[in-house]
Amino acid sequence: MRTRLIAIALGAAFLCALAAPALAIDYPTRPITLIVPYPPAGGVDAMARVVAEKLSVALGQNVVVDNRGGGGGNIGTRAVARAAPDGYTLLLGHTGTISINPSLYPNAAGDPRQEFAPIGLVASMPVALLAHPSFSGKTIADVIAIAKKNPGKLNIGTSAVGTGGYMCAQLFKAEAEVEAEIISYKGTAPVMNDLLGGHVPVAFGVLPPALGNIEAGRLRVIAVTSKSRFSLLPDVPTFDESGMPGFEAVLHYGVLAPAGTPKEIIDKLSAELRRLVNTDEVRQRIHAEGGDPMTSTPQEYASDIDQEERKWSALVHKLNLKVE
Repeated sequence: MRTRLIAIALGAAFLCALAAPALAIDYPTRPITLIVPYPPAGGVDAMARVVAEKLSVALGQNVVVDNRGGGGGNIGTRAVARAAPDGYTLLLGHTGTISINPSLYPNAAGDPRQEFAPIGLVASMPVALLAHPSFSGKTIADVIAIAKKNPGKLNIGTSAVGTGGYMCAQLFKAEAEVEAEIISYKGTAPVMNDLLGGHVPVAFGVLPPALGNIEAGRLRVIAVTSKSRFSLLPDVPTFDESGMPGFEAVLHYGVLAPAGTPKEIIDKLSAELRRLVNTDEVRQRIHAEGGDPMTSTPQEYASDIDQEERKWSALVHKLNLKVE
């Protein structure tokens, strides 16, 4: 009897081992929600919609973008961290929510490296210093001179606290040694609206929501934060070229799942993501949205998160930035 029971137990274990991969292979069998932790119209939203459209075709199930802005990106991020680890709720991760917020917000939920399973990188994107046409400054040197002539009077618009634009504004103030007022908005659309209306003279932000207005002459780009010039705007200098050597801030975008999501699902999504981002069509779309395509394995994305967290947390601690 004992021998028979052991045989039955071993057989059951063997069947369970076979069933787990089979379950993952069948994935997905229903629509997937891709949460964007910011309002529509920003850089994160733009990347999410490229990913969602193409993954829907590749997986044979709708991938629905769900914008859950608020709390500097923390609300949507927490929603994914608390979701069932079954591959049906994913996060379009961003440097702000994954690598900046844990240091900036004392009440941010846990350690993203423990709460999420990285799937893969999608793109990187520079931040730009944008200006209303009426603003007299044409160069970074001009902006610094204006700020120093009128301490605390220059208003700089950014999207939510903790985003790349906000951190670039803080970094600019620190390195240029100027006093300026940072006006943070709930999302990219509101700051772009106020910049277009001349309510703020300059703003740090990603390029996707601004490209059309730049081409139409309704906005100017003073400089970009990438190491080299952005190919869609070859005449715009970098901060490094503009008298601020070493000033660089490039944002990274990727897809993550809740921690505990089966490895088979993570691997399947990662393989599809790499395949899609490597296609000419998706690369061109990412580029048109103001980004540079990036691909990675889950392990490489995890390393990238570590590296970016060290970089930005050092700045947060150096400037003693905290958001209650």
